[in-house]
Formats: sequence, structure tokens, C-alpha cells
Amino acid sequence: MNKKIAATLAHLFVASLLLVTTGHVAWAASSYRVIHAYPHDPQAFTQGLVYVDGHLYESTGLNGQSTLREEDLETGRVIREISIPAQYFGEGLTNWGDTLIQLTWKAHLGFVYDRKTFQLLKTFHYPWEGWGLTQDGRDLILSDGSATLHFLNPKTFAEVRSIHVTDHGRPVNELNELEYIHGEIYANVWMTNEIVRISPVTGRVLGTIDLTGLLPAIEVRSQDAVLNGIAYDAAHNRLFVTGKLWPRLFQIEVVPGRKN
Repeated sequence: MNKKIAATLAHLFVASLLLVTTGHVAWAASSYRVIHAYPHDPQAFTQGLVYVDGHLYESTGLNGQSTLREEDLETGRVIREISIPAQYFGEGLTNWGDTLIQLTWKAHLGFVYDRKTFQLLKTFHYPWEGWGLTQDGRDLILSDGSATLHFLNPKTFAEVRSIHVTDHGRPVNELNELEYIHGEIYANVWMTNEIVRISPVTGRVLGTIDLTGLLPAIEVRSQDAVLNGIAYDAAHNRLFVTGKLWPRLFQIEVVPGRKN
């Protein structure tokens, strides 16, 4: 065996050991395929999106404009809506049992509603900014705009644990709207077209989904009209995404990236 071949084989052997050791395999970002596009209120500053038991719920933001809504998926029509007091900026939203739980941005205050009537049942406090919210069937999961995700007891709202989200060792900051899907946390990264898939155990980014071009540039009416909103219909395996001030909500299929 000549020296060049031997050196090449040694290099490949070391590379394979590194892959086994680190657990990282280089994959390109996943892309998407649009299955269906639905109407969406272009005035809705989308902060949280939830699909549960055949119902679509949305939390919208901005002081004086924040709401909790139930919407008809097919038409985008608002079926039911309540306004949040003007001093609060609505943020993330998730369901827990027969309730909906909504965050506010800087007030450190959350609201718990009856899911059927939107009656306010109670409020709770948390020490961070409120950005996104989801749940894994055991804990609530809250993002605060940093690379940290907080796991909260859904009864007491006390923090149970937290994870630091990293991609190849680098922190992933500005994690925003969240959804828990098939044992992973999907998170919008604010002001980007990217969704990251996160391990709820280690915080490691398992992959990314590039949604560039999902909303045509001609339909982007504001610099604030960025991707933000993930909902999952577990009963029918449907993934929905939208954005702040977007005129459409999309059902998409994730197309896995190829190994680099």
C-alpha cells in the first residue's frame, strides 16, 4: 500500500471516529413543500399558534391590539376573540387540558383561559420575558428570546429545569414561537426564515428547516412581517406555519435535506 492511499484511509478512519464520538452528521437544511394555503388575517401580529381538537387558536401582539382568537382554518374568519388589556403585549400560546395559556412579553404575566369559553380563570407570573410557549404533555416550555428554554410545572408555573440550545456548540439565540412535535421542539428563530428542531433533553439542534420564499416577497407588506407561528394537528399529522401580518397560513410538508 503506497503512502498516499494509507494517508487517505487514515484520514477517513479519523473522520468516522469523530462522527461516532460527536454524534454529528453533516446534513443540509430541510426544505418544504406547500400542501395547502389558507387565508389569514393580514392585520394579525401572530405571536402564538395552536391547533387542538379540530380548533385553531392564535395569540396576537402589540400593545392595544393584542388578542386571543379562535379562527376557522378554511376561511381565516375569526370565530371568537377577546382583547387583552392595552398595557399587555400578547405573546406565546399553548393548550393544557381544557385551558389555553397565553404569555405576555415584558409584563412577566401569563393568562389561563377556559378553552371553550375564553373565560379568564387565573393569572401567573414568571421572571423572564415571554416569547414562545408549548408543552410536551408533562411540562410547559417557554422561550424568552435567548438561547434558553424553560420547563415549567403546568400547575404551579415554577421552573422545573432549563436547557441551553446550541448548534454545533454555538448558542442559538432569539428563539421565538414554539411547537412540540414527535418528541422534538420546533422553534422559529426571530427575524429569520428558519425553524430549528431541538432535542428537549440536550438542547442540541437536530436540524433546521429553511422556509425562505414561503410567502412571496410581493406579499410582504412590512419589515415586521416575519415568519412566526407553528401549529401541529396531531390527529391528522398536519404542520401549519404562518407569520406576523401574513395574509396566508400554510400547511407544509418538510422535505429532508441531503447529507453533505
